[in-house]
Amino acid sequence: MPSSEDRGAPTYRDAAGRASTQQPDSPPSADPAHAGARTGRHRADDSFAGAVEAVAEDEGKDAAEQTLLEQLGGFSGLIYSTLPVLVFVPVNSLWGLTAAIWSSLGVAAAVLVWRMVRRSPIQPAISGFLGVGVCAFIAYRMGEAKGFFLFGIYTSLVYGGVFLASILVRWPLAGVIWGVLNGHGSGWRADRRALRLYDLATVTWVVVFGARYLVQSQLYDSDHTGWLAVARIGMGWPLTAVALGVTVWAVRRAGHLPEKSSAEAA
Repeated sequence: MPSSEDRGAPTYRDAAGRASTQQPDSPPSADPAHAGARTGRHRADDSFAGAVEAVAEDEGKDAAEQTLLEQLGGFSGLIYSTLPVLVFVPVNSLWGLTAAIWSSLGVAAAVLVWRMVRRSPIQPAISGFLGVGVCAFIAYRMGEAKGFFLFGIYTSLVYGGVFLASILVRWPLAGVIWGVLNGHGSGWRADRRALRLYDLATVTWVVVFGARYLVQSQLYDSDHTGWLAVARIGMGWPLTAVALGVTVWAVRRAGHLPEKSSAEAA
């Protein structure tokens, strides 16, 4: 017999039809407030993931810029490369060609020693010193100050021709060099979008080298040594910075950021 307390208690039935005085577990709440809270949490998670991805992409871009700059000796290396030219022209005007040659060589050697003392990468400084040595030798053999710029003029012509040829044979050098520096190989050539992006970056370098050759060769032929020095500096690291920026943009759009940054982001 049920007790008096059981007679007044409500009766519930479970899914199998058995009677019970215990209330079954309530189904999950369909309260819009709870649903909104869950949606808000999902949106917050998505926003956080997007922020992490954006930070990783920015870090990858910075790493790309750093990698390319390292090959050029950094910003300081780009600036140091103009010092021998800045010294050569005024010294030549004041004390003659021989003094100008030795002064430019002395400045290039000082830059090399300075980078060694600071334990900075010295490969760009060594290349710069050798380049100044070749320029000085040509000027000495010609007996003219404008000969100091002849090597750079024809170097721009050769570089421009090589970069242009790489586009024609579908191996744009901007992509090839980047793949070698960062271990991406040449698999990007199968991606038509990446190939077009590296074509664009390589075209930018062709324009830079071509402009240097055209302008400086005209100044050379007209014996404007002072203006030749101005063009050498003005069309040096500023145009290099522009071409470098386009290259980094192409690398970023192609999704070929440095492997180290991609691994850290993962």
